Amino acid sequence: MSELRQRQPATSAGSNRNAESKTQRRQERRADAEESHGISTLDIIRIIATLILASCGLSYYITNSESLLWGYRPWFTRWPVVKTYLTGPINLTPSELSLYNGSDPNLPIYLAVNGSIFDVSANPAIYGPGGSYNFFTGRDATRAFVTGCFKDDLTADLIGAEEMFVPVEDVEQEGITNAQRKIRREKEVRLARTAVEKTVDRWEGFFRNHKKYFQVGRVLDDGVVDAEKGKRVLCESARTQRPKRSEMKEQS
Repeated sequence: MSELRQRQPATSAGSNRNAESKTQRRQERRADAEESHGISTLDIIRIIATLILASCGLSYYITNSESLLWGYRPWFTRWPVVKTYLTGPINLTPSELSLYNGSDPNLPIYLAVNGSIFDVSANPAIYGPGGSYNFFTGRDATRAFVTGCFKDDLTADLIGAEEMFVPVEDVEQEGITNAQRKIRREKEVRLARTAVEKTVDRWEGFFRNHKKYFQVGRVLDDGVVDAEKGKRVLCESARTQRPKRSEMKEQS
């Protein structure tokens, strides 16, 4: 009896070891099963990071080292834009804006479209002194952007510019009444004004979204009256661009 009593603890210890071994094997099988059922979260992160790096590298190569994001340049990645954001907009009157035409090397080069002032100093070969588009700088020449008359229309006055989109009446007998002609004219003028707005928006967007240029502020009204406002007529270049009624009938 005493021998049996002495052997019982040994049997109990052996049972415990067997139980622990079974539990360990069960945990190992469960871990193996989990690994065989899919990839881990860490693997997913690694795959995503690899794809992002590959995309950035390909973008850098295709865009000739200009962009890691396929041409997308958030405003906060451009120091001049961030500086303008931190310091606030630069609002200038027309007379103040005229100083930023590139003649003073200590000042940046500005031009304005539809009242928005843009810094184009990054391209002095074009907008600086002697540049092909230097006449746009130091002023708001929105009308010239619409009509293409770079000598006569260097002004922000758009009144009458819509006329270049209104057809020339060169058909004598159309078979319509004066009332019908008046209604058609009013409709075409509305469409022409919309065309002017779209042209202005396109040019304003060009400078605002350009990778080198950025908006710095707005043009302020200095109270100076433009004696020619509302009295300007279309320049010769704009007149030649007007559609003709006869050509419109032929196309229809």
